[in-house]
Formats: sequence, C-alpha cells, structure tokens
Amino acid sequence: MTVNLTETRPTAAPAPAPARPVTRVVLEVVKFGVVGGSGVLVNFLVFNLLLHGLSWPAMTATVLASCIAMATNYLGFRYFAYRDRASRSRRQIVLFFVFSGLGVVLESGLFWVGYQGLALHSAFESNAVKALSIVLASAFRFLVYRTWVFQQDARRAA
Repeated sequence: MTVNLTETRPTAAPAPAPARPVTRVVLEVVKFGVVGGSGVLVNFLVFNLLLHGLSWPAMTATVLASCIAMATNYLGFRYFAYRDRASRSRRQIVLFFVFSGLGVVLESGLFWVGYQGLALHSAFESNAVKALSIVLASAFRFLVYRTWVFQQDARRAA
C-alpha cells in the first residue's frame, strides 16, 4: 500500500472579510445605544421622580429630565462611543449642546403633543409618550452627532 504524501486536500474558500464600513457603523450604533440607553434611564428616573414622585408640572419634569440626561450623555459619547473621533474642542462642545438642545426641544414638543394634546396623563400613558418622544429625538441626535459633532478624524479613518 502506498500513501501519496504530496496530495493536497481541497480547502474550503476563506470566508469573505466583513465590509469594514458596515461593521464600523454597526459598532457605532451599538455604542450609541449603550450611552443612549444609560441616558434614557437617567431621563426616565428624573422624569418619574419629578412628575409622579414630587408632582412637578409635566413639561418642567420632561425638560429638566432631558437636560440632565443630555449632560450625562456628553461624557459617555465623548469618552466611550466617539472616543476615536477628533479631539475635544470648544466647537465640538458647543455643537453637542446646540444639537442636544434641539433634541430636547423636539422631545419636549412631541411629549407635549401626547401629554397635553391627547390628554395622556396616567403614569403609564405619560411614560409611553415620553418613550416615543425619546426614540424619535434619538434618531435625530444620532444623525447629527455622527455627522457634525463627533466627526471622523480623516487621519484615523484611513
């Protein structure tokens, strides 16, 4: 019996490498979600404490909760989600708070429509309206943060 040691077995074709831009965006969305999720938690905790715990006016509670979440989110975005982006600058900080402020206005306006306009005042209804307003405002925030606030450093992208 002879054994041919030079014969090679056919190997499976290597799996194609994942598309880098798609992988990068997916990772960015996940990091945005982690930071945003912690911001949502802060937002809901402050909102419910003020509105349902301390009986503050609904619009005051939602605006203050959103502003506190915005301030805590800056640190998460700057040092976790977008830490690989251009270094912190006055321009970046101003843009973050301008666009975050617009997000608060959008979120608060949407909340007002549900809470005042549709008279959704119960604890469940007010939290559902708050959740929907956060989701819609977060889509806006994601787009503007990645496009204008935490821009990709061209030297690192290459």
